[in-house]
This record gives sequence, structure tokens and C-alpha cells, in this order.
Amino acid sequence: MTIAQLIQAFEAWAPPSWQEKWDNCGWQVEPGILDAPAYALVCLTPTLSVMNEAIALQQSGIPINLIFAHHPLIFSPLKSVQKKDGIGAMVQLSITHKIGIYSAHTNFDQVADGTADVLAQMLQLQAVEPVVPTQPEVGYGRVGHLSNAMTLQQLLAMIQTQLSPPDLIYSPDANLHQHIDRVAVLGGSGASFIDDVVKTGAQVYLTSDCKFHQFQEARDRGLILIDAGHYATERPACAHLVEKLTALGAKAAQLSDADEDFRQFFSTGSG
Repeated sequence: MTIAQLIQAFEAWAPPSWQEKWDNCGWQVEPGILDAPAYALVCLTPTLSVMNEAIALQQSGIPINLIFAHHPLIFSPLKSVQKKDGIGAMVQLSITHKIGIYSAHTNFDQVADGTADVLAQMLQLQAVEPVVPTQPEVGYGRVGHLSNAMTLQQLLAMIQTQLSPPDLIYSPDANLHQHIDRVAVLGGSGASFIDDVVKTGAQVYLTSDCKFHQFQEARDRGLILIDAGHYATERPACAHLVEKLTALGAKAAQLSDADEDFRQFFSTGSG
């Protein structure tokens, strides 16, 4: 299957037309590789580290020619493309080494088996439905019931085991012994959906990038907010993307080892 055919098949499943107005899904850089067999490197964020990994794979005999990312490389209109800038360097390397860069962002967030669905599956949620429907049976976030009710402490331990976040933050005054049955999830920055989550009757909301006053708002509205970090809540969906691209017919697809969280948490016990 060629890259053009792979992208066409993917977009039939997760149409770029579903993206938000502020988003930039689809081709970021397409250096004349559409007719080549598709060898994809899947990542959360297209960075120079991921590009260097793709180049190294090429040099080792694995002909990677597509970086398939969740986050777009380009959000705002570029005024210039210069090697000294991260985006400029990525564009230059993309063209030089004929490695395309493609993004599936808010369209992938909404679909069945997208970022939110993967989180729901990892927590084994039942009777799952979108928090905010946008199309029939798809939309932003997922809410459902735990297969077996558990305490908040057990749920936090489960999230830690499944997602391996560097740190877990949860609402103040939350009772760790409270029994939890109904949970909402949304990978990435989902605090703006608190109002929608409250309407679903969820007791707990797992997401990331929550601010101080959003924890206050959630507490005041009877919702336990859990922030597991942007990387931890979206990286698992990238592993699913590898399976999806393979199923669609990519010649080969693999998960990046160079994806980065961009954050480090200091521990007084370290060192």
C-alpha cells in the first residue's frame, strides 16, 4: 500500500473535516513521497528527536518515510522556515530525507478506538458513550461504568499501573475510601469539559493539564478530578495507531522510542 492509499483509508475512518477550527490536522510536510510504499513511525509529538530516530532507522535499513503524529507540527502560519528553529529544521530534514509528517489530532480524539476510547478500554469501562457527542456514536471524551466498583484509592492505583504517569494529581478533600462506579476520561487537555462531564453523572474525571482553579471548580461541583499528565493520557493511543495503520495496509508501522514527555518531576529521594 502506498502512502497516499494509507492516508486515504485513514481519513475515511477519521475525516480531517471533523477537526476543530483552531486545529491543523493532515499533512504538515509532504516531500513527494505519496506513491512510495508506506513505512510509518508513529509518535505523539513530531520532534527533532523523532525525526532523528526516523533517519537512523532509514540508515539501518528500515525505510521509514512517514512520521504519523497525533500532535500537529504546525499550528500557526509560518513567517519563515529557518534551520535554527525547531519547525524549520524539521521541514528541512523532512524534505532532505523524504520523510513525510502527517497529523491526526482532534479528528482522532473523537473516533471509536481514538484517544478517549483507548483510555476507557484501559480502565475497562462498560456501557461507554461520548461525553460530548459530535457525530453518531463518536465525540469528545468517554464516560462509563467500571466493570467492578472500587475505592478511589484502588482506581488511582489502577491508573498508575495502566498509564505509568510520573505523577498523579487529584482533587483536594477527596475521600480515598469512597466507592467509585462511574468514570469519565479524556486524553490530553480536557479541563474545559468539566461542565459537560458533571452532566454525565460521573464521579471521577481522568484528563490532564488542569489548572489550580479547575481543581477548585471540580471539587465544588462534586467531581473528583484526576490529572495524569498529557503524555501519559495520550501516548497509549499512539500504540493503537500502530495497530490501526497496520490493519489498514501499511507496509510497516512501529511506535517511536524517542517520544518525549517534556517534563521531569524532582523527587527528594532521587540521587
